[in-house]
Amino acid sequence: MQIWTVVNQKGGVGKTTTVISLAGLLAQQGKRVLVVDTDPHGSLCYYLGVETETLERSLFDLFCHPDQLTTASCQAVILPTAIERLHLLPASTALATLDRTLGAQLGMGFVLGNALAQLAGRYDVVIIDCPPVLGVLMVNALACADRVIVPVQTEYLALKGLARMVATFEQMAHGGRRTVNFTIVPTMFDRRTKASMQALSALARSYPQQLWHSVIPVDTRFRDASQAQLPPPQFAADCRGVAAYRELLDELLEQA
Repeated sequence: MQIWTVVNQKGGVGKTTTVISLAGLLAQQGKRVLVVDTDPHGSLCYYLGVETETLERSLFDLFCHPDQLTTASCQAVILPTAIERLHLLPASTALATLDRTLGAQLGMGFVLGNALAQLAGRYDVVIIDCPPVLGVLMVNALACADRVIVPVQTEYLALKGLARMVATFEQMAHGGRRTVNFTIVPTMFDRRTKASMQALSALARSYPQQLWHSVIPVDTRFRDASQAQLPPPQFAADCRGVAAYRELLDELLEQA
Protein backbone atom coordinates (compact mmCIF):
# COMPACT_ATOMS: atom_id res chain seq x y z
CA MET A 1 0.00 0.00 0.00
CA GLN A 2 1.45 3.32 -1.13
CA ILE A 3 0.66 6.51 0.82
CA TRP A 4 0.83 9.81 -1.06
CA THR A 5 0.44 13.13 0.75
CA VAL A 6 -0.62 16.24 -1.18
CA VAL A 7 0.43 19.34 0.73
CA ASN A 8 1.17 23.05 0.54
CA GLN A 9 1.07 25.77 3.18
CA LYS A 10 -0.82 28.01 0.76
CA GLY A 11 -4.47 27.47 -0.04
CA GLY A 12 -6.05 27.59 -3.47
CA VAL A 13 -3.16 25.96 -5.35
CA GLY A 14 -4.98 22.82 -6.51
CA LYS A 15 -4.40 20.33 -3.68
CA THR A 16 -7.90 18.88 -3.63
CA THR A 17 -8.10 18.82 -7.43
CA THR A 18 -4.81 16.92 -7.48
CA VAL A 19 -6.02 14.39 -4.90
CA ILE A 20 -9.34 13.73 -6.60
CA SER A 21 -7.88 13.60 -10.12
CA LEU A 22 -5.18 11.09 -9.20
CA ALA A 23 -7.68 9.05 -7.19
CA GLY A 24 -10.16 8.97 -10.08
CA LEU A 25 -7.49 7.84 -12.49
CA LEU A 26 -6.28 5.11 -10.14
CA ALA A 27 -9.83 3.85 -9.66
CA GLN A 28 -10.24 3.70 -13.44
CA GLN A 29 -7.15 1.51 -13.56
CA GLY A 30 -8.74 -0.94 -11.14
CA LYS A 31 -6.76 0.16 -8.09
CA ARG A 32 -8.36 0.22 -4.64
CA VAL A 33 -8.05 3.81 -3.49
CA LEU A 34 -8.62 5.56 -0.17
CA VAL A 35 -8.65 9.34 -0.04
CA VAL A 36 -8.18 10.98 3.37
CA ASP A 37 -9.53 14.46 4.12
CA THR A 38 -7.48 16.00 6.94
CA ASP A 39 -8.73 19.55 6.33
CA PRO A 40 -11.34 20.76 8.88
CA HIS A 41 -13.01 22.68 6.04
CA GLY A 42 -13.76 19.33 4.37
CA SER A 43 -13.28 20.41 0.76
CA LEU A 44 -12.57 16.86 -0.39
CA CYS A 45 -15.67 15.58 1.41
CA TYR A 46 -17.89 18.21 -0.20
CA TYR A 47 -16.34 17.44 -3.58
CA LEU A 48 -17.51 13.84 -3.18
CA GLY A 49 -20.97 14.85 -1.97
CA VAL A 50 -20.40 14.19 1.74
CA GLU A 51 -21.77 16.74 4.22
CA THR A 52 -19.33 16.62 7.14
CA GLU A 53 -21.82 18.18 9.59
CA THR A 54 -24.11 15.14 9.35
CA LEU A 55 -21.48 12.43 9.88
CA GLU A 56 -21.61 10.22 12.96
CA ARG A 57 -17.90 9.40 12.70
CA SER A 58 -14.86 11.07 11.15
CA LEU A 59 -11.08 11.13 11.25
CA PHE A 60 -11.40 13.11 14.48
CA ASP A 61 -12.68 10.00 16.29
CA LEU A 62 -9.45 8.14 15.48
CA PHE A 63 -7.40 10.94 17.03
CA CYS A 64 -9.57 10.88 20.16
CA HIS A 65 -8.80 7.19 20.77
CA PRO A 66 -5.27 6.64 19.41
CA ASP A 67 -4.59 3.62 21.69
CA GLN A 68 -7.71 1.81 20.49
CA LEU A 69 -7.05 1.71 16.77
CA THR A 70 -8.10 -1.57 15.20
CA THR A 71 -8.94 -2.59 11.66
CA ALA A 72 -12.61 -2.57 12.62
CA SER A 73 -12.54 0.88 14.25
CA CYS A 74 -10.73 2.39 11.26
CA GLN A 75 -13.01 0.75 8.73
CA ALA A 76 -16.04 2.04 10.63
CA VAL A 77 -15.07 5.61 9.77
CA ILE A 78 -14.54 4.99 6.05
CA LEU A 79 -17.30 5.81 3.57
CA PRO A 80 -17.93 4.44 0.07
CA THR A 81 -18.29 6.98 -2.73
CA ALA A 82 -20.21 7.01 -5.98
CA ILE A 83 -17.02 5.84 -7.71
CA GLU A 84 -16.28 2.13 -7.64
CA ARG A 85 -13.12 1.24 -5.70
CA LEU A 86 -12.82 4.78 -4.30
CA HIS A 87 -13.40 5.22 -0.55
CA LEU A 88 -13.21 8.26 1.73
CA LEU A 89 -11.90 8.78 5.26
CA PRO A 90 -13.79 11.99 6.02
CA ALA A 91 -12.87 15.14 7.90
CA SER A 92 -14.97 17.12 10.36
CA THR A 93 -14.84 20.66 11.71
CA ALA A 94 -13.76 19.20 15.07
CA LEU A 95 -10.32 18.59 13.54
CA ALA A 96 -9.70 22.33 13.91
CA THR A 97 -9.44 21.80 17.68
CA LEU A 98 -6.80 19.07 17.55
CA ASP A 99 -3.72 21.25 18.04
CA ARG A 100 -5.25 22.95 21.05
CA THR A 101 -6.81 19.93 22.76
CA LEU A 102 -4.65 16.93 21.85
CA GLY A 103 -1.62 18.19 19.95
CA ALA A 104 0.74 18.06 22.93
CA GLN A 105 0.03 14.44 23.80
CA LEU A 106 2.83 11.97 23.21
CA GLY A 107 2.63 10.15 19.89
CA MET A 108 0.01 12.41 18.31
CA GLY A 109 2.19 12.87 15.23
CA PHE A 110 1.74 9.22 14.25
CA VAL A 111 -1.97 8.57 14.72
CA LEU A 112 -2.86 8.70 11.04
CA GLY A 113 0.03 6.44 10.10
CA ASN A 114 -1.00 3.94 12.78
CA ALA A 115 -4.59 4.02 11.53
CA LEU A 116 -3.58 3.46 7.93
CA ALA A 117 -1.35 0.56 9.03
CA GLN A 118 -4.54 -1.15 10.21
CA LEU A 119 -5.80 -0.95 6.62
CA ALA A 120 -2.69 -2.30 4.89
CA GLY A 121 -3.66 -4.77 2.20
CA ARG A 122 -7.14 -3.32 1.80
CA TYR A 123 -6.03 -0.48 -0.50
CA ASP A 124 -3.42 -0.11 -3.19
CA VAL A 125 -2.97 3.64 -2.80
CA VAL A 126 -3.93 6.11 -0.07
CA ILE A 127 -3.94 9.82 -0.99
CA ILE A 128 -4.07 12.41 1.80
CA ASP A 129 -5.44 15.93 1.29
CA CYS A 130 -3.88 18.37 3.77
CA PRO A 131 -4.99 21.68 5.27
CA PRO A 132 -2.77 24.67 4.39
CA VAL A 133 -1.69 25.02 8.03
CA LEU A 134 1.36 23.55 9.72
CA GLY A 135 0.05 21.63 12.69
CA VAL A 136 -0.58 18.14 14.00
CA LEU A 137 -2.65 17.14 10.95
CA MET A 138 0.02 18.13 8.44
CA VAL A 139 2.72 16.50 10.58
CA ASN A 140 0.70 13.27 10.61
CA ALA A 141 0.21 13.35 6.85
CA LEU A 142 3.91 13.93 6.20
CA ALA A 143 5.09 11.38 8.77
CA CYS A 144 3.33 8.47 7.07
CA ALA A 145 3.91 9.46 3.43
CA ASP A 146 5.83 7.34 0.96
CA ARG A 147 5.56 10.20 -1.55
CA VAL A 148 4.89 13.92 -1.03
CA ILE A 149 3.31 15.93 -3.84
CA VAL A 150 3.37 19.74 -3.64
CA PRO A 151 0.99 21.46 -6.07
CA VAL A 152 2.11 25.04 -6.74
CA GLN A 153 0.04 27.56 -8.65
CA THR A 154 2.19 29.22 -11.27
CA GLU A 155 2.03 32.74 -9.86
CA TYR A 156 4.26 34.84 -7.61
CA LEU A 157 2.49 34.52 -4.23
CA ALA A 158 2.30 30.75 -4.56
CA LEU A 159 6.10 30.62 -4.88
CA LYS A 160 6.35 32.32 -1.48
CA GLY A 161 4.10 29.65 -0.02
CA LEU A 162 6.31 26.96 -1.53
CA ALA A 163 9.36 28.43 0.20
CA ARG A 164 7.59 28.04 3.56
CA MET A 165 6.69 24.47 2.71
CA VAL A 166 10.25 23.55 1.78
CA ALA A 167 11.46 25.16 5.02
CA THR A 168 9.07 22.86 6.89
CA PHE A 169 10.55 19.82 5.13
CA GLU A 170 14.04 20.97 6.12
CA GLN A 171 12.98 21.44 9.74
CA MET A 172 11.62 17.89 9.82
CA ALA A 173 14.91 16.56 8.45
CA HIS A 174 16.99 18.55 10.94
CA GLY A 175 14.74 17.42 13.77
CA GLY A 176 15.62 13.83 12.95
CA ARG A 177 12.07 12.89 12.02
CA ARG A 178 12.63 12.03 8.37
CA THR A 179 13.87 13.35 5.05
CA VAL A 180 10.92 14.36 2.88
CA ASN A 181 11.26 13.46 -0.78
CA PHE A 182 8.84 15.71 -2.61
CA THR A 183 7.70 16.42 -6.15
CA ILE A 184 6.61 19.95 -7.11
CA VAL A 185 3.68 19.99 -9.53
CA PRO A 186 3.03 23.34 -11.28
CA THR A 187 -0.73 23.91 -11.45
CA MET A 188 -3.18 26.36 -13.07
CA PHE A 189 -0.60 27.03 -15.76
CA ASP A 190 -1.58 29.37 -18.58
CA ARG A 191 1.16 29.75 -21.18
CA ARG A 192 -0.59 32.84 -22.56
CA THR A 193 0.29 34.83 -19.43
CA LYS A 194 3.65 36.28 -18.53
CA ALA A 195 3.07 35.52 -14.85
CA SER A 196 2.73 31.77 -15.47
CA MET A 197 5.83 31.63 -17.64
CA GLN A 198 7.90 33.59 -15.13
CA ALA A 199 6.71 31.47 -12.21
CA LEU A 200 7.56 28.25 -14.05
CA SER A 201 11.04 29.58 -14.85
CA ALA A 202 11.55 30.52 -11.20
CA LEU A 203 10.55 27.02 -10.10
CA ALA A 204 12.99 25.48 -12.55
CA ARG A 205 15.83 27.67 -11.25
CA SER A 206 15.13 27.13 -7.56
CA TYR A 207 14.04 23.47 -7.50
CA PRO A 208 15.52 21.72 -10.54
CA GLN A 209 15.66 18.30 -8.86
CA GLN A 210 12.17 18.35 -7.36
CA LEU A 211 10.20 19.98 -10.19
CA TRP A 212 7.97 17.72 -12.29
CA HIS A 213 8.86 18.04 -15.96
CA SER A 214 5.37 19.08 -17.09
CA VAL A 215 2.46 21.26 -15.87
CA ILE A 216 -1.23 21.03 -15.00
CA PRO A 217 -2.96 23.58 -17.23
CA VAL A 218 -5.86 25.84 -16.42
CA ASP A 219 -8.97 23.86 -17.38
CA THR A 220 -12.57 24.93 -16.77
CA ARG A 221 -13.58 21.27 -16.77
CA PHE A 222 -12.09 20.95 -13.28
CA ARG A 223 -14.66 23.46 -12.01
CA ASP A 224 -17.45 21.68 -13.88
CA ALA A 225 -16.38 18.34 -12.39
CA SER A 226 -16.46 19.71 -8.85
CA GLN A 227 -19.97 21.06 -9.41
CA ALA A 228 -21.01 17.62 -10.64
CA GLN A 229 -19.30 16.08 -7.56
CA LEU A 230 -17.33 13.71 -9.77
CA PRO A 231 -13.56 13.23 -10.14
CA PRO A 232 -12.40 14.93 -13.36
CA PRO A 233 -11.41 11.60 -15.00
CA GLN A 234 -14.95 10.30 -14.51
CA PHE A 235 -16.52 13.59 -15.62
CA ALA A 236 -14.38 14.62 -18.59
CA ALA A 237 -11.85 11.91 -19.33
CA ASP A 238 -10.52 13.54 -22.49
CA CYS A 239 -9.97 17.09 -21.24
CA ARG A 240 -6.43 18.48 -21.24
CA GLY A 241 -6.28 18.77 -17.45
CA VAL A 242 -7.02 15.08 -16.98
CA ALA A 243 -4.44 14.23 -19.66
CA ALA A 244 -1.85 16.14 -17.64
CA TYR A 245 -2.76 14.35 -14.43
CA ARG A 246 -2.59 11.04 -16.29
CA GLU A 247 0.97 11.87 -17.28
CA LEU A 248 1.79 12.76 -13.67
CA LEU A 249 0.26 9.53 -12.38
CA ASP A 250 2.25 7.42 -14.84
CA GLU A 251 5.44 8.94 -13.49
CA LEU A 252 4.41 8.51 -9.84
CA LEU A 253 3.63 4.83 -10.44
CA GLU A 254 6.92 4.28 -12.25
CA GLN A 255 8.80 5.68 -9.24
CA ALA A 256 6.70 3.87 -6.60
